[in-house]
Amino acid sequence: MTTAASSSGGVWAASWRRLKTDRVGMVCMAIVGFFLVLVLLAATDLIAAGWQREVGVPNAPPTVLGPQPAEDTGAIVSPKGPNVDLTDIDPLAPRYAEWAERAKAFKTEEIVRAETLPLGGDRLGRDVLAKVIKGAEVSIVVGLAAALVATLIGTVLGALSGFFGGKVGDFLEWVYNVFTAIPTILLIFAFAAIFPRGIGAVVCILAFTGWTGIYRLVRAEFMKHRVREYVRSAEAIGASQWSRMFKHILPNVSHVALVQLSLHVVSFIKSEVILSYLGLGVSVDQVSWGTMLAEAQNEMILGYWWQLAAVTAFMAVFVTAFALFTDALRDALDPKLRGLE
Repeated sequence: MTTAASSSGGVWAASWRRLKTDRVGMVCMAIVGFFLVLVLLAATDLIAAGWQREVGVPNAPPTVLGPQPAEDTGAIVSPKGPNVDLTDIDPLAPRYAEWAERAKAFKTEEIVRAETLPLGGDRLGRDVLAKVIKGAEVSIVVGLAAALVATLIGTVLGALSGFFGGKVGDFLEWVYNVFTAIPTILLIFAFAAIFPRGIGAVVCILAFTGWTGIYRLVRAEFMKHRVREYVRSAEAIGASQWSRMFKHILPNVSHVALVQLSLHVVSFIKSEVILSYLGLGVSVDQVSWGTMLAEAQNEMILGYWWQLAAVTAFMAVFVTAFALFTDALRDALDPKLRGLE
């Protein structure tokens, strides 16, 4: 066991050394880390806590464009001059002055709205920058959480099927075939129609439909490793089946699950954006990149393009950086892909 652990530690150390030599991978890892810090700060309400506040004028342009020309709001202009004396025809006229004085105590202070915002405002005057950061929190958390759950399900089921085989393997293969027989997008929509809207529901939907690929790879790895000498040696000294599965084989195939985990994060973020865009994702009192795209679609018709540009830029940068980091991580964990070993 000590030898296996030290060998596993040496593999991870060598993988880290190979990853550090990949400049693109390291830059992308820094970008991904920056986004994760934004998510953490948004989750603790240190930034973007007031994304729902209407701090600007409706459809406020970005600061670089400057304020828009004032629009005619159609307000009714009060006539000048003294008020008409209605005492003779309105018995309540003498009380109007008293009621006006009382009403002053309950008047809300009108907030001065900004004419421009850093990345512009939406149709209600909410800050697009705060919204896109809060949306990143929801979309990235959903992608990470769904990928973790899907990886856990696929790894456990793949380990059981690959190690035990027989009836256990046949049953799990039947479950796998049932899930893969239905197109993934239809399966996602079917679960979305059953589950209520919300972050937890989206995580469950994506995890229940995304574990099959991980299961297949982990199953093949366990079938290959269960007959190797180090597993046979562990069996000869009395190691239990569970010990051989999770203490001996799993550390040697964990790189497969890790790479699949990182690949599924990008896939699940895209799926969450699609679900929220169609109104099947997060609830109406939450914001994600998908809901922002749905709002931006209507604003684009009126010529207000900045919300669409902001959410597209944030999503494109994160997804691209995460995908390139995943490629670098895969090459570092499996040097045979580059012929390094």
